[in-house]
Amino acid sequence: MRFLEIQIFSDPVCPWCFIGKRRLEQALDARPDLSVCINWRAFELNPEIPVRGMDRARYLASKFNGTRQAGQVYENIRRVGESVGIDFSFEKIERTPNTVDAHRLIKIAAETMRDDLVVERLFCGYFTDGVDIGDRNTLIAVARDAGLDPDKAAAELSSDRHFDVLRSESAQARALGVLGAPSFIFDNRYLLSGAQEPESFFPIFDLAGQTAREVMVE
Repeated sequence: MRFLEIQIFSDPVCPWCFIGKRRLEQALDARPDLSVCINWRAFELNPEIPVRGMDRARYLASKFNGTRQAGQVYENIRRVGESVGIDFSFEKIERTPNTVDAHRLIKIAAETMRDDLVVERLFCGYFTDGVDIGDRNTLIAVARDAGLDPDKAAAELSSDRHFDVLRSESAQARALGVLGAPSFIFDNRYLLSGAQEPESFFPIFDLAGQTAREVMVE
């Protein structure tokens, strides 16, 4: 059994990150000989979004210079999502949230190895149910559904914990050459950017495995 560490720079409001998660899962399903440790890293796509978020239609108009172009972009994403079993429901999203607290919740969950569960629930909640994942009550509900203590999660989100972690991960992303999300770092050596097809992961899996054998020989 080969071991592989994967760092994923992602944002819960990034539809391509959700697609990238599914494609990585498909790739890993095809390589049962791999044992992996996945660490979710923060990459804020919209750090300028107000703390309370902003109206979705206004956000799309400003980002895409009009809602028609936004509709075309998201229709393409919807079709790609269907190919990996994601039912994107963009029409349900009323607000584009600031994701700092969502990233902080992922860090809280990582302390008990529930970060992947939280990431999954954030993606599904936002993209299929249209919930506001910038709202702390919503995040506390996500924490409870993922098996975390909701009272502890509420207390930690009300504190200033993990803000320094988010800043350090932003600096780490730049140092590693990460320019967008999703980005995957394998064993701190190999970078794969974008929501690549599952087959795109296989050469890196093999290369990482070869590196592991070389280290063992040395």
